[in-house]
Amino acid sequence: MKLLEKTLSPIYLFCTLLICFASTTFAQVETQINGTITDAKSNEPLIGVSIIQKGTTNGTVTDFEGNFILSNVPRGATLQISYVGYEPIEIDITNQNKNLSIQLKESQIALEEVVVIGYGAVKRKDVTTAIATVSTKDIDQRPLVSAAQAIQGKAAGVSVIQPNGTPGAEMSIRVRGTTSFNGSNDPLYVVDGVPVDNINFLSPNDIENIQILKDASSAAIYGSRAANGVILVNTKAGGDREAKITFNTQLSLNNVVKTMESLNTQQYKELQDEIGMITLPDGLTDKTDWFNEAYSTGNRQNYQLSISDGNEKMNYFISGGYVNEKGVLNTAYYKRYNFRLNLDSKVRKWLTLNANISYSDSEKNGLQTGLGANRGGVVLSVINTPTYAPIWNPDNPDQYYNNFYGIGNINNPLENMARNENDRDKENRLIASGSFLITFMPDLTLKSSFTLDRRHGLKTTFLDPIATSWGRNQFGEGSDNRNSNTVLTFDNILSYNKSFMKNKIEAMVGTSWTDSDYRNSWINGSHYRNADIQTLNAANKISWNNTGSGASEWGILSYFGRVAYNYDSKYLLTVNMRIDGSSKLHPNHRWGTFPSASAAWRISSEDFMKDLEWLDDLKIRGGWGKTGNQSGINDYAYLQRYSINRTEWFITGQENALASISQANLRTPDLKWETTAQLNLGIDLTAFSNRLMVAIDYYHKKTKDMLMKVTLPSGAAASNTITRNEGEMTNRGFEISISTVNLQGALAWNTDFNLSFNRNKLDRLDLQKIYNDAKTSDVINETVVRNEPGRALGGFYGYIADGVDPETGEMIYRDLNGDNKISSTDRTYIGDPNPDFTYGMTNVFSWKNLNLSIFIQGSYGNDVFNASRIETEGMYDGKNQSTRVLKRWRIPGQITDVPKAGFDIKNSTYFIEDGSFLRVKDISLSYDLRLEKLKKIGITRLQPYFTVSNLLTWTNYSGMDPEVNQWGNSGSVQGIDWGTYPHSKSFVFGVNVEF
Repeated sequence: MKLLEKTLSPIYLFCTLLICFASTTFAQVETQINGTITDAKSNEPLIGVSIIQKGTTNGTVTDFEGNFILSNVPRGATLQISYVGYEPIEIDITNQNKNLSIQLKESQIALEEVVVIGYGAVKRKDVTTAIATVSTKDIDQRPLVSAAQAIQGKAAGVSVIQPNGTPGAEMSIRVRGTTSFNGSNDPLYVVDGVPVDNINFLSPNDIENIQILKDASSAAIYGSRAANGVILVNTKAGGDREAKITFNTQLSLNNVVKTMESLNTQQYKELQDEIGMITLPDGLTDKTDWFNEAYSTGNRQNYQLSISDGNEKMNYFISGGYVNEKGVLNTAYYKRYNFRLNLDSKVRKWLTLNANISYSDSEKNGLQTGLGANRGGVVLSVINTPTYAPIWNPDNPDQYYNNFYGIGNINNPLENMARNENDRDKENRLIASGSFLITFMPDLTLKSSFTLDRRHGLKTTFLDPIATSWGRNQFGEGSDNRNSNTVLTFDNILSYNKSFMKNKIEAMVGTSWTDSDYRNSWINGSHYRNADIQTLNAANKISWNNTGSGASEWGILSYFGRVAYNYDSKYLLTVNMRIDGSSKLHPNHRWGTFPSASAAWRISSEDFMKDLEWLDDLKIRGGWGKTGNQSGINDYAYLQRYSINRTEWFITGQENALASISQANLRTPDLKWETTAQLNLGIDLTAFSNRLMVAIDYYHKKTKDMLMKVTLPSGAAASNTITRNEGEMTNRGFEISISTVNLQGALAWNTDFNLSFNRNKLDRLDLQKIYNDAKTSDVINETVVRNEPGRALGGFYGYIADGVDPETGEMIYRDLNGDNKISSTDRTYIGDPNPDFTYGMTNVFSWKNLNLSIFIQGSYGNDVFNASRIETEGMYDGKNQSTRVLKRWRIPGQITDVPKAGFDIKNSTYFIEDGSFLRVKDISLSYDLRLEKLKKIGITRLQPYFTVSNLLTWTNYSGMDPEVNQWGNSGSVQGIDWGTYPHSKSFVFGVNVEF
């Protein structure tokens, strides 16, 4: 505090002198202001209207009759009057207006809000397409690390899940369903006009607004990269004539949402006696609680600082931040440093320069999950490790205990964590862009921008040669994988806007050039003496056939344009066209044309609607467009490629041998664009003085010429894989968003609700008719996902389990073909991971300076294949099991739903569970401290808050969390839980400060 006072004292002295000078120049006489505030249309009094003397904390609110009294107001002061749903006004105080009668007009701010669209902006009331706006009001009060988390549950038609709880894990985002089988299903991210492949580098605190272009008529302006929708993110700009320093800090304490109990030693011995694979000695006792040893309280520290200022010539925004998260499985962590500079300068009336620089440096260490305990899976080994085992081997204190009486496929969770604790996955990313805007005349502008997106990745691993059994087996091993990617983008956009009478025309044409250069190298080694030196120079054996380097390039050239016509904001028409050429596709099919058109009719502006005083705005809109996709395929996908095979030069007689090559794929001379055509129909309604806003949309998406990697029957060719256009897919759905202002005044209550339905169907496949995927447990060794025409993607395929036979204890599997035996021909579809609908709702309450926000989200009708239960309830070997097997069948005639030890395990409905859930995602309680003492030391905002995330989850799912997919962001495999890193419950303490 002393340092702060020393720093600010010159400022105080200057301000004091300035005030003294002003006081000698102007005689200020303080007075009392009385007034009444009413509605301009109905003349009814308005309760809880805010009246504040501008530049001070001197303020009050109106009472139940709309009256107010404000004392100590000097002559010449300005009163700021504001009320939700009404236009704010300012009134200058003179000797003649001590008794005020004020009328407020209903606000149209929501409709006049500017919405960012592709290469431009438009007022919300003039939008003709399906665009969702994500509120960022409470973004600094939520424990967000990734900008993608800010979208979760906030926009209809946009599914955002976190497939696992690993620190720094990427989010899976789907805009109106899955559109591609092997290609990317991620939306295109555009940050400050720059297309990027993800937004992990972006600090949520730097975000000003987020718009999501959901339908093709809005996204087609981005053409070949917009088949999965477009997420536009604008970061903050500088202030206007007022410097501001903002500091945000958070401390989160994280715990596992749900625990799983395993058998104690006595129960484990009884089970093993039934299985009969091992003989355990008597007298074993419980020594280790593996859950307590593996799991701990995780934490996250998040610090963000920003400075902004500006004037009529220049403004800037500078921010920096640091995030450090330690996982609940304590060897996992995530760190990120972020820096941003946004600068705008009006050099001349006709020339504006802009520069944006963003830098991030991240590091994380994941864990082996999604594998059995025998393969390093940490989550499952917590349950699978017998409790009689100690952590360390008493005979070799530097080694983890592994004497499990002949069972060789058990590693305790601490040993499995140790296999990855020295791994490091680092990435630094620099995105620098500069642009100039030339205003030839008020209606005609040219904007040119150039962007550099440079990314460097370094992933190193080290497994010491002593502590773990796998490390001893390999004599220690290490690796070093490096990659760098440089993407250059050059855009030129010429815009023309003309208004005459009630007509408005916007025309835009542009070009875009993108070039990508990728380089990578990798080296692997083994045979370390010890763990003192972990770099590869200490490895005695460098892999001769797993070391090398590579490179690839791709580019896109685009031409695009838009024409929009607006008549009195009543009749609106927009037409887009984009032409893209991609180096990934065959020259004969390289260019794709992506048109779109949309129109809207504001019915509420018609004369026959003017008597409906409760209706503020009613608009119907419709649009159609075509977008493309070429993501997810190789940079040289259409070319014949070859694999390089090294020859053993160290064998006698082969000292000068050369590498050989072999065919890696089949050439595709007709490879072309994957295209998605989408029809959208929507209604926008605003009523009751902006207290109710509703948006309803129906869409139909058809994807053709899907880019797929096909495996052909083996033949004469050296390779049987080919990338080709193969098949069609449909998504259709309905979505609704509702925003309401429930209460106004001293006690305010706002609600935002969204609901989304999507139906996915794989319509056609050409060469390969069936795609099987997702093997889990080794004991079954069979895929559980089947994709074929006529069904939704990701369907679970297996046997129908009809319960436990009370006489034998075996699981009864249904004989579907009636041949009196159970075989692979009795398999069928047993579950669907696609939800019937998803939803989200946010309620915000405020009373005086106290604010409460409650955000819930949910999913209904989706199935989860709980493959973890195969490992924890399978009872097929010496691994420990969960306490659910205590209900297992033991004697003839016993009625139970858990089969006997050693039962015939198959992928079946026995492991299919309802994954529907309703989750209280965030509850935030904040308080705005408004004290005169704070003002005196320059603090304009001090807001402490407390947030709880994942507080409650209502679900019938028996696993650790229903929001799960071990296959991550896959389009063809969803909803599988196989020892997946669990989600956490977070308790967040934070404070926001502004100077």
